[in-house]
Amino acid sequence: MSTIVLETFLIDHLSARAPGSADPVEVARAFQAATQPDNPDREAWHRHLSAVRRTALKLADEGRVEVLRKGKPVAATQARGVIRLRLAVGDGA
Repeated sequence: MSTIVLETFLIDHLSARAPGSADPVEVARAFQAATQPDNPDREAWHRHLSAVRRTALKLADEGRVEVLRKGKPVAATQARGVIRLRLAVGDGA
């Protein structure tokens, strides 16, 4: 899987929910459905979850995505446990 493809998908997915946020699991499921719609394995999205989180943290470091913990923005280096993602304020990507 191309990192650029996942980055673009993640930004587009979050843009569609702006100003709201999305769970990385939701993003992984949507990515799986978009890239392999004919895959009968309903749990195939698990393969994408780590990549979604890594990509989100990279985009957070670039200032394009915000990582939320308990509803508040946190630094990507402090993103542990349950997180949500949203487009960074002013990101026009």
